[in-house]
Amino acid sequence: MTEHVVTWEGKRRFTGRTPDGRTGAFDIPVEKGGDGSAPSPMEAVLHALAACGALDVVAILEKMRCPPESLRVEIGAERAEDHPRVYTAIRLKYVVTGDVPEQKLARAIKLSSGTFCSVGAMLGKTAEISYAHEVS
Repeated sequence: MTEHVVTWEGKRRFTGRTPDGRTGAFDIPVEKGGDGSAPSPMEAVLHALAACGALDVVAILEKMRCPPESLRVEIGAERAEDHPRVYTAIRLKYVVTGDVPEQKLARAIKLSSGTFCSVGAMLGKTAEISYAHEVS
């Protein structure tokens, strides 16, 4: 098993480190006792979902010979009222600029969400994930 490490940095801030040395920070909002300097673990889950899909979509569009000039993913989510407060609904909107045909973007998102994105496959066990897109 690959060893990842998460280290407490004080207050409610933690730093995760991959086996090859890449790092990422986690924190909670100031009003909940953190210093507010990084996403919470649950926010990081949403970011991971969006990044997983975005990586796929960019790679697929490049293979389709219509790479985007830019891509961002807007994320909305709802959580269960009771603990463990899992995500129950997640909305992702891919906003792309460049000469990207709308039907190719839709196809890339469908391939990512249905075949390639492992984060989405996991979260889809508890949350309804919906997708939208826009080319500007």
